[in-house]
Amino acid sequence: MGPGVLTLDPALLAGIAGRCGTPVYVYSGNAIRAQYHALQDALQQIPHRIHYSVKANGNLGILRILRQLGAGADIVSVGELHRATRAGFQPEQIVFSGVGKTEAELEQAVRAGVGFIHVESAGELEGLIAAAERTGRAAGVGVRVNPDVTADTHPYTKTGERTTKFGVPYDEVVGLARRIATDPRVRLRSLAMHIGSQITDVEPYRRGTVRLLELVAAVRASGVHTLECVDVGGGLGVRYHEEELPSPRDFAAAVAPPVRAAGLTLLLEPGRFLVANAGVLLTRVLYRKHAGGREYVIVDAGMTDFVRPSHYHAHHEIVPLRDGNRPSRVVNVVGPVCESGDFLALDRRLPLVEPGEYLAVLGTGAYGFVMSSTYNARPRPPEVIVEGDRWYVARPRETLEDLVRGEVDEPVEWQRL
Repeated sequence: MGPGVLTLDPALLAGIAGRCGTPVYVYSGNAIRAQYHALQDALQQIPHRIHYSVKANGNLGILRILRQLGAGADIVSVGELHRATRAGFQPEQIVFSGVGKTEAELEQAVRAGVGFIHVESAGELEGLIAAAERTGRAAGVGVRVNPDVTADTHPYTKTGERTTKFGVPYDEVVGLARRIATDPRVRLRSLAMHIGSQITDVEPYRRGTVRLLELVAAVRASGVHTLECVDVGGGLGVRYHEEELPSPRDFAAAVAPPVRAAGLTLLLEPGRFLVANAGVLLTRVLYRKHAGGREYVIVDAGMTDFVRPSHYHAHHEIVPLRDGNRPSRVVNVVGPVCESGDFLALDRRLPLVEPGEYLAVLGTGAYGFVMSSTYNARPRPPEVIVEGDRWYVARPRETLEDLVRGEVDEPVEWQRL
């Protein structure tokens, strides 16, 4: 899908905005299916499993669509484990990643029977072995490797370089694999990597996969022969603006041959690739304003609803739902939050929009609602899923009462140490 293309019917979107109010997230089930099938088809020549990265968009309706397609899940917390199992994913279909799993999380994952618990340090491995001992259950283990591979993406989303917090250092992996092999409570099933997010070049994947396969050979040479899979992670980029992207077949050509040659199953963990361009954020123009030599379009969605422009300076196309030829101007599209960093677009040329009309912020299906907040005591927006010409509210708008739910108006019982 090219930049600035609205794939959902504007009349349908306007109707949803009118019924649900704004801001509101809207996701296309068919767009998600198309992305999944494109990736699945590209990988058909190698045994593989696609594990959807729940952190990209954890709405239960989205998860059910992907589970019905045959995906597994990639999680990073027990909250995401709860979401995944609630949506119908079997624990064996789940990969549990993350650099800071707690003792309680490790124990819950073992009790649940999670298929792959990817450890990221020697200390975490010992914590996992202890959790297996307490529960009396064996655990399937993966080692997340730091492959020391640089990817050209935002500094905050680079995760495969040697100096990041993620993964086991490359030269410690064989020793960790041998430690796993000595304990009957854990079984080494995979070596894994994750090199970053919004990656628009397959070359880092190729280099990382080659390094993983070198470790596979070294692990086998050390006498450990339980490996079943190589997990190349997620991070496949999408087109938000003018990015040049590889095709799914390009990606498959980069990672599949060495994994196939090693006789292993390929695991991957796409998130953004599957859901980003399936979603739009609808917002309503509140006011227009001229100040300090700049034109402002003030809308009812802000950084609390969608933080990517403010946090990453990410570019997301914005299009009016109303047709018609009209003059355009360079404007700042800003929200109502009390921060100067509250914007959806800066110095963007847009048609001359009027108060009351709806705008669609494109490419917001990933890292949109999941990164929203209630800062400024703003209730979070609803989420809607569209199937053809039908739609339903997959998550209602939060209420003012939701904002204070769980808080205590007056102390009931004071505690002393």
